[in-house]
Amino acid sequence: MSLTPIPSPSPSPAPVPAPTLTPASTNTPTPYESYVYAYPHKTAYRRLAERPALAGLWATEPKDALSLYLHIPFCEVRCGFCNLFTRVGAPEGLTAAYLDALERQARAVREALGEAERVRYATAAFGGGTPTFLTAAELERLCDIAEHRMGARLGAIPLSVETSPATATPDRLAVLAARGTTRLSIGVQSFDEAEARAAVRPQRRADVEAALGHARAAGFPVLNIDLIYGIDGQTEASWLRSLDAALAWRPEELYLYPLYVRPLTGLGRRAPEGPDPEWDARRLRLYRAGRDHLLAHGYTQGSMRSFRRPDAPAEGPEDYACQTDGMTGLGCGARSYTRDLHYSFDYAVGAHEVRALVDTYTGTADFSRAEYGRVIDADERRRRHLLQSLLQAAGLDRAAYRARFGTDPAEDYPDELSAFASKGWLDEGEPDMLRLTPDGLAHSDAVGPRLFSPAVRAAMAAYEGR
Repeated sequence: MSLTPIPSPSPSPAPVPAPTLTPASTNTPTPYESYVYAYPHKTAYRRLAERPALAGLWATEPKDALSLYLHIPFCEVRCGFCNLFTRVGAPEGLTAAYLDALERQARAVREALGEAERVRYATAAFGGGTPTFLTAAELERLCDIAEHRMGARLGAIPLSVETSPATATPDRLAVLAARGTTRLSIGVQSFDEAEARAAVRPQRRADVEAALGHARAAGFPVLNIDLIYGIDGQTEASWLRSLDAALAWRPEELYLYPLYVRPLTGLGRRAPEGPDPEWDARRLRLYRAGRDHLLAHGYTQGSMRSFRRPDAPAEGPEDYACQTDGMTGLGCGARSYTRDLHYSFDYAVGAHEVRALVDTYTGTADFSRAEYGRVIDADERRRRHLLQSLLQAAGLDRAAYRARFGTDPAEDYPDELSAFASKGWLDEGEPDMLRLTPDGLAHSDAVGPRLFSPAVRAAMAAYEGR
């Protein structure tokens, strides 16, 4: 099947560039070039000229270990650092209309997947935005869509749900617990009220603690707390106080995120342009202080960002691998992955554009075709596998890579891997594994972008943010 992208329209009156990636041939000027949580990045997607039918895209795909993702693009407030696909608030009736559209899309996707007995979901997640922006009754409906429309057995597979201190109310959490949520992730960011205000996330410490109490009372097997370092005015002492406040709840997981200031965000509108070596150095110091603090408290490091208690329940089934298995995404802002195409809906960050896209989604009747995406060829599949393995502390099993692709990563990407080794970022003590050193993990946001293909870099550079 030929899938030809066509230029994406740019209705924004004042387009801004996507996050800039330094050319791969140069030395990395910053350890914080880009957070690589998915590859290719959405700014490399383009409108698909053929609008391929989903039934054709999924006809020959393996469907025995899929991931299901449902996106809720609503928040009670937009944090100053946030560039996710979300809008603040919802006028009367919009969340119900959105769930109606989500159900229509679920029917279309489920039909495209084919025979029910051949479709198995291995993991599920609700993200956003803030899924718990929905009422308790609406969360029940969301779970029904996942379970009854898509066929995901929520009580039998891992289900991760994101929440916020303002929306983690007992009635909402009771619904999620009863429907089989195994992991609740709460975005605290800082326990220091002054730091929260500096990140344009106004919140009271008492409300944060109350939300954590509700989460623990609901009995989720895994509680994750997100924290951010690099906030204006944050010191190592205040950072460690936030970590200790989080540790008091004995969370099964902690995610430590460096603050990024991106275009079209609240902080981005008032930030100076250009590199800031002093801020880079401060974030790196805070990262190392946080990492060492959690390791000293017995947590194990899974990636640059993730830390887990060693007695935490297993994360998911052993037969699911994000590098190789497909994903069906529902909702405006969700991605779907097949072997040959990653696809989604149009993407924006600006408030006006996001509202327009959500309105377009809720008014859509026919969800049977892919609209925006990027073709994934053999090279991109290898790069994606390498990226998503190497950025984990466990690293990449070279034998598994050779079995899948018929080559060795050192043959496929000799220049990139040699450059990492020269910086001391590769652990060369285990020839059968490709693994980052502790310093390499610290520089994950520089390692990841070095592995982007020239074509993806060019598409991201050409993208006009809106």
